[in-house]
Amino acid sequence: MTKDEKLVYVKELTEKFRDYPSFYIADTGGLTVAEVNQLRSLCFQADIEMRVIKNTLIKKALEQVGASYEGIYPALKQTSAVFFIKETPNKTAKLIKDYRKKTKDRPVLKGAYVESSIYLGDASLDVLVALKSREELIGEIIGLLQSPAKNVISALQGGGNKLAGILKTLSEKNN
Repeated sequence: MTKDEKLVYVKELTEKFRDYPSFYIADTGGLTVAEVNQLRSLCFQADIEMRVIKNTLIKKALEQVGASYEGIYPALKQTSAVFFIKETPNKTAKLIKDYRKKTKDRPVLKGAYVESSIYLGDASLDVLVALKSREELIGEIIGLLQSPAKNVISALQGGGNKLAGILKTLSEKNN
């Protein structure tokens, strides 16, 4: 790759990092070409973009974005595959975890940047799998907010029926 080609590629990569709020970096070393191709296919089906990129180019692109990605730099060693995803950031973690069942714990998660939080190391994979999407969190909050109102309404409705029953019973006794 010539210097000009690298500059164009870094510019394109910089735009990718700006456009995607979450990305994962994994070590695909030790996987066969067929396994990497299978992983790419699974990513494509899941609407996740996977690219194998030189660490120096990743670092240059991240530096140009302007956000604080310094915490992810220690992950930029050995072979790096970057997984870009726009929505449901835990989808990539789930895909990697499921794929690892077939390939003897490969690829190894080196780091992840999920909506301004940095996760380093393969031990973070379980944490990332358990992350909830923005939509799931909003749904839970709405459910929690609606719960007390539903309880009050049902108590009022139930109480009204009880009160009417008591009044009916009292009026029947008086007759």
